[in-house]
Order: sequence, then structure tokens, then C-alpha cells
Amino acid sequence: MTAHLPAYLQHLAQGLAARRDLGLHRTLQPPAGLDLCSNDYLGWATDPDLAAEVAEAIRFHGTGAGSSPLVHGFSPLQSLAHEALAACAGRPAALLYSSGFSANSGLLPAIAESTDTFLSDELNHASLVAGMRLSRARALVFPHGDLDALETLLKQPRAGRTFVVVEAVYSMDGDCADLQTICDLADRHGALVVVDEAHSTGLWGARGSGLVEALGLTARVLATVHTGGKALGVGGAWVAAERPLIEHLVNHSRSFIYSTAPVPALTAGLLAVLRRWSQQPQRVVDVHRKSAWLREKLSTVQWLPAPSPAGDSPILPILLGAPSRALAVAQALQNDGFDVRAIRPPTVPDGTSRLRVTVRSPLPDADLAHFADRLIHHVKVST
Repeated sequence: MTAHLPAYLQHLAQGLAARRDLGLHRTLQPPAGLDLCSNDYLGWATDPDLAAEVAEAIRFHGTGAGSSPLVHGFSPLQSLAHEALAACAGRPAALLYSSGFSANSGLLPAIAESTDTFLSDELNHASLVAGMRLSRARALVFPHGDLDALETLLKQPRAGRTFVVVEAVYSMDGDCADLQTICDLADRHGALVVVDEAHSTGLWGARGSGLVEALGLTARVLATVHTGGKALGVGGAWVAAERPLIEHLVNHSRSFIYSTAPVPALTAGLLAVLRRWSQQPQRVVDVHRKSAWLREKLSTVQWLPAPSPAGDSPILPILLGAPSRALAVAQALQNDGFDVRAIRPPTVPDGTSRLRVTVRSPLPDADLAHFADRLIHHVKVST
């Protein structure tokens, strides 16, 4: 062991101890109990028929891609996936990445030059923030959902292009962006719009691609980013756009060019779930019905945010304030057999530690009602 290694490890241990004292220390905790915290909104991640089809694809195509897409890793299976993912989004083309983080951190640096500017909602996902930081462009942040502030920024003269970057559904607050007004503002001021559809893909739209499709805004958005590991229950992510932009990404998106291509199980899984999605629409109906029921059940309590003017999602944040309180309520619910986790800073702002409850279509109504009663009880006794 080198002379400097013990001192550095002690430095790390002190930092971890400080996080424990603040109630912010994170640990890996396997799933246990009824799932009310994952992003598997439609229950596809554990669907046995989908798993069997993916297993068969692995037997035929193997376990790995072998290299980056531009060397030897782009298979006929991925070509089929690109066509299906583009069709799902109603776009001419799509490009598949291994993860949502990879997609966002590869898209944004590739589209912006040093004279350009990103206008970013303050609650945008860390992957979007990382992508903007990796670019040479300037990034300006506006308060969450404050479209007056966004318009003020859009009115400011600047060199280069302006990109407005938002999410369709915000993962920790569960509210929907006012995409119609955002597109109107961008059109008025000559800006381009990029929408991350991570938590709306599979839950909105006739093809299931998300809110941009559902609102009829596809032609007004430069690019949408979709993930396959949430409502679709598989993995990976893709950018959907016009062909020149996708071809540009093939040539300039570093996280695509310099990563091993997605494994066959991922591409086969996406193809399989897209076929099943249109065959089982009741899953989407159920998740929205159950979400509306739980939101109504909790509507009288002060620790649930006010309804979003642009719409709500299956994500219900239960705002509890202090990390210790969020941890205590989460533990009490886990003791009751419900898998709910505490979300704390820096994932959410200081003073807004919460339970991030997600409603899933497989949840039996009786279990959801029992959960609501226990949640109300534990939050009240925690005050």
C-alpha cells in the first residue's frame, strides 16, 4: 500500500460519516415487499412472456454486442430496433443508447456549439445537466416550470442558437411540463426544443411514445429522448428526430461512438415490449386510474403537492421535510410490507426530503387502499 493511500481512504471515510450524521448516507437495498417505488409502471419488467421472448433472443443472438456500433456491434437486430423506435415516436429515425444517461450526455454536447445557449429547467435530470456541462455551450437555468422566467431568458439577445431543454414528466415531483406553451415560446423567439420523455414514454400517446406525441407537438420539437427501462420494463434509451440529426449523432455523439453497442437482450426486449404495448392497452388505463384514485385519496393532506396545471403522472411525492422523518416513515411502511424509499438531498433540494411513491398497474386495488391508509397513519404519527 502506498504511503498516501491510507490518508485518502480516511478522508473518504470521514465524508461518509458526515453524510450518516446528516441522514444522507446511501446504501444498496434489495427490493422487498410490494413495489411502490420503482419506475416499472406497467409491470413489464417481470412479465414472464416478455422474459421468455428475450431469453430466446439471447440463445439466438448471443449475450454481447462485441464492439462499438461503428466497428462490429451494429447488428440486424439493432437495425430493426431503430426502425421500431422511430415509428413509436412518429419520427423518421432514432438512435439507441445503452442508458438514458448515455443518451442525454451524448445528445446535448453533439448538438450545441460554443456560441450556443441551453435554457434548462432547474429540476432537469442529472443526465441532462451532465450533457450540458460536457458541451461547450452556455447553460442558463430557469425556476422549475416558470415560463415567464423562460420567456425573459428567451428575449435576451445572444449569439448562436438557443435550445430549451425540459422533461415531459419530472421524476421527483411527478408534474408534467406545459409543453404546448414551451413550444409556443420557443417558436416565438426562434429557439429549439429538446424534451426528455423518460417518465412519459409508454404512458401517453396513441403509439406510447409520450406527451409530445399525445399533445401533437412532434413536428415542433427538435428531438425527444425516450427510455426503455421505466414503463417499458426493459432498458436502454433512444433519441428520436429527423434523419439529419440522427446522422449527426452517429458522427458526433461520443457516448454512442465510444461505447459498446447495446446487448441483444436489450434490443430484443424493446422490440418485444413495443409489440405487446399495443396489444394490452388496459395496463396504461389501469395505471392512470389508480394514480388518480390515490391522488384523490391523499388530496386533503398538506404533504402532497398541489395538482400540476399541465397534468399529473403516476409519481406522487410525499413531502416530509427532514431526511430523518422521511427515513422513519419509509422504514415504517417497509415494516408493513410496502417497498417505499426515502429520497433526500442532493437528489432533491434541502428541506424537501420525501417518499417518492409510484403507482403501478399490477398493484391490486385492495393493496393500494391499504397502503394509502398506512401511509396516512405513519405520516401523521411522525409529526
